[in-house]
Amino acid sequence: MKSDEIQKVISGYKDVLPMSVLEEVENSLPSTISKSNATQIMDETVAAYNAARVNPGESVGIVSAESIGEPGTQMTLNTFHFAGVAEMNVTTGLPRIIEIFDAQKTLKTPMMEVFLNKPHNTNMDTIRKFATSIKETLFDEFVVEFALNIFDQTLRITLDKDILADHDLSEKDLIKCVKLKAKGFSIESTEGSILFTQKGKAGEIKELYNLKEKIRVVKVKGIKGILQVLPVKRGEEYIVLTSGNNLKDILDLPEVDATRTLSNDVHEVYKVLGVEAARHAIINEVYKVIEAQGLNIDVRHIMLVADLMTTNGNVKGITRYGVVSEKASVLARASFETPIKHLINAALEGEIDNLTSVVENVMINQPVPLGTGLPGLVTKMK
Repeated sequence: MKSDEIQKVISGYKDVLPMSVLEEVENSLPSTISKSNATQIMDETVAAYNAARVNPGESVGIVSAESIGEPGTQMTLNTFHFAGVAEMNVTTGLPRIIEIFDAQKTLKTPMMEVFLNKPHNTNMDTIRKFATSIKETLFDEFVVEFALNIFDQTLRITLDKDILADHDLSEKDLIKCVKLKAKGFSIESTEGSILFTQKGKAGEIKELYNLKEKIRVVKVKGIKGILQVLPVKRGEEYIVLTSGNNLKDILDLPEVDATRTLSNDVHEVYKVLGVEAARHAIINEVYKVIEAQGLNIDVRHIMLVADLMTTNGNVKGITRYGVVSEKASVLARASFETPIKHLINAALEGEIDNLTSVVENVMINQPVPLGTGLPGLVTKMK
């Protein structure tokens, strides 16, 4: 059967199925299929679509909450540890779910998956070099010892030559990085060490201590916030896992594949890529945790929560300061947390509660607007 005939069969179902479903079916059907088979497939698609639809008046919020909450009780409460790298942990299980749904600003274990464009992603040495170049390297990492000489009022820093060579740096490069922090000191470099001497008359020894602490944390190279890197093989290519994240600066690098690079920090994704990307990040991150735990939750429940969190263009957590604070109903807000505060504020402002949703109707003992309680009946009396 030709593709025109397949299209004719499919277009007959335009009123019954949404365009996205029709397109997906059309792309999946082989061109050699017979008309009767194509019709049969379409009929079964319609049946599956109708079975998956939600009835009017269905309490989707409660069903979603229950569907995520019930398997959530089976989750472990642990962090997953990367073998061989001391600082790389990933929060999994219930703590991670709570972290995402509360839209916490600071994560326990922020991390990124950095994908590279071809040909950078096929060679282990290239990947190692790239990983070393993005890791935030502080001055402290090059130092073997800090030696304070109280009589001469000098600070001598002995450097590790091997680490300098690994990073293709010299003493002069390090001096350039710390120059700004060392105002009021003269700097000399010798093979493998740097000497700081106070200019003018001898000041307090405290100045030298302060200088030592200041230059320890000077960033020498790499990207701010990327604390650890781990090159790993995924299928046919190599990618870099990072502990700590800085999506904006990573995406600016020419060898990074910006279409696939991920960060597990929803707020950062929102800042860099916008609210649609943040919604997607919420869905992906929650789904990852659920899959890792071997649980099975319909993705539509998670999508509903993600939609609720991002519906007004920001990322709001499911907390009294986030989603709950925006509810139109006073009683619904009061039923969540801090009821007295909500009721007093509503009384001061003279707020009106239209009793449109579930919680407030339960409180005042009325039928809730769900299922058979949703339609109102009007009858003509003789």
